[in-house]
Amino acid sequence: MDLLIQIALSFPTLIFTGLLTLVVGYWLLVALRVLPVEFFERDSLRDDHLSSTLVSLDLGGVPASLALSALLLLGGVICFALEFFVLRHLPLGFFRVPLGLVVIWASLALATPLTVSVCHVIRRRLHRFNAKPTRCLLGHVVEVTNEPDAQGRSRARLIEDPEFEVTLHGKQERTPHIGDRQVLVKYLAEEGGYRSVPRSEYLEASEYLRKLRLRRQHSAGRGSHAH
Repeated sequence: MDLLIQIALSFPTLIFTGLLTLVVGYWLLVALRVLPVEFFERDSLRDDHLSSTLVSLDLGGVPASLALSALLLLGGVICFALEFFVLRHLPLGFFRVPLGLVVIWASLALATPLTVSVCHVIRRRLHRFNAKPTRCLLGHVVEVTNEPDAQGRSRARLIEDPEFEVTLHGKQERTPHIGDRQVLVKYLAEEGGYRSVPRSEYLEASEYLRKLRLRRQHSAGRGSHAH
C-alpha cells in the first residue's frame, strides 16, 4: 500500500493524481447539482476550441466533462503502470523530469483511442435514455430526412445512430433539403433544435482554420527567434 501511495505521489504520476482529484471534486459538485454536467459546453462551436478539439479526436457526442474524465482516468492508469513496471526500476536522476513529460504525453496518446471506444458506447446509451437534444451533439454529422416547413424547420438523423433524430432550424436563404448531410454547429436552447451547415463547408472551414493557426504559430516562432 505504501508503494502504491508513493507511486501516486511521484512524478509523473503526480500530475494525473492531481487532475483526477479535481475530476472527483467536479463530479461531487455535479451530484450535488451545484454544477451542470455540460459545464464546458457552449451553444456554438464558434470559438469553442475545447469542443472542436474533442470532435476532431472523435470524442464528441458526450459531455466534454465525461470525455475528459475518461481520458484522464485511462491516461492515469497507463502512467501508473509505466511508473510501477518501468520507471521506478531505473536510475533516472535529473532525467526523470524530461522523461516524465514524455511519459505523460505517451499515456494520453495511448489513452485516446481507448477513450474513443468508451465514448462510443456511452454515446449510444445517452441517445437511448436521453431523447432531449444537447449541446454535446455539436460537430456531429446528420442527414436531413424531410423538407423544411414554412418556419424552416426540418428533421435529421445522426449518421452514426440513425434511430436518433434532431430538429434543424435553418435560415430562409440556407434551409437544408432532404438527403443533405449537415454538421450541427449551434444549439438553439429555446427551441431544442440546431443550426447546421453543409458538411463540405464545415470541412473547408476547419481546414482553413487549421492552416491559419499553423501560420500564426510559425510567425510567432520566427518573431521569437528574431528577438
